[in-house]
Amino acid sequence: MPYQTIEVTKLTPHIGAEIGGVDLSRPLGNQQFQEVHDALMENLVVFFRDQHLTHDQHKDFARRFGKLAIHPVLGAGDPEITTIHADENSKHVAGEDWHTDLSFTATPPMGSMLYLTELPPVGGDTLFASMYAAYERLSPVMQEFLSGLVAIHDGDPVFGARGLVPRNGDRFAQTEHPIVRTHPVTGRKLLFVNQEFTTRIKGLTKLESDALLQMLSRHVETPEFQCRFRWRKNSVAFWDNRCAQHHALWDYYPQRRHGYRVTIEDARSYRGA
Repeated sequence: MPYQTIEVTKLTPHIGAEIGGVDLSRPLGNQQFQEVHDALMENLVVFFRDQHLTHDQHKDFARRFGKLAIHPVLGAGDPEITTIHADENSKHVAGEDWHTDLSFTATPPMGSMLYLTELPPVGGDTLFASMYAAYERLSPVMQEFLSGLVAIHDGDPVFGARGLVPRNGDRFAQTEHPIVRTHPVTGRKLLFVNQEFTTRIKGLTKLESDALLQMLSRHVETPEFQCRFRWRKNSVAFWDNRCAQHHALWDYYPQRRHGYRVTIEDARSYRGA
């Protein structure tokens, strides 16, 4: 067995692992990069404790995995850094419902890295769910029915409802994605619909579409598909946005939660089932 430079501790059988032995403020060597990459592909989301990152170090780590994305709606100042903040004045927080980041875009991101530097005394955990497990636990009949179906994703119900507009225009485009997709690296099939941005299924009546999306949303919430990350100050979560959904719990109002997220573009194309 080849020598490993990192420690990987799985959190659940389906999703989530903590990685030790890595200082993200320093450049990753080729072997260490490959080990982190492979841990992400196996576990869908990986977590790092006790990190101390400048914005440039945060971005340098993310760039090892691809070109940095600019959020089409949020952000001020550095366009490659999105500030994640909640306090006693917040009306909403990022990620209040189960979702895939920016699934309403033509090419949703490969992944995101969230670094939190300030946390409430208790609460503020993030849940992550495996969309591989969500697909694989469907009946063969439902898997076959969903294969080939296409869903509409739209940013307006979330961002437009808050009075926000995309950087490149005054309205959100409605984007179509297959409901069952094949991951471009692992080759595994996964479910690709989410509560926040998936609005309807093409070819079905509204009643049929609403009922099916409601069922799939409840299915995604199955506890056995999930892991729960309890944040500590200066922790990093890095998730594969192509196959993991997440849900940020806002159970700490009016306490503060603060950090920064960097998002990575997806250079590989998805395939339908």
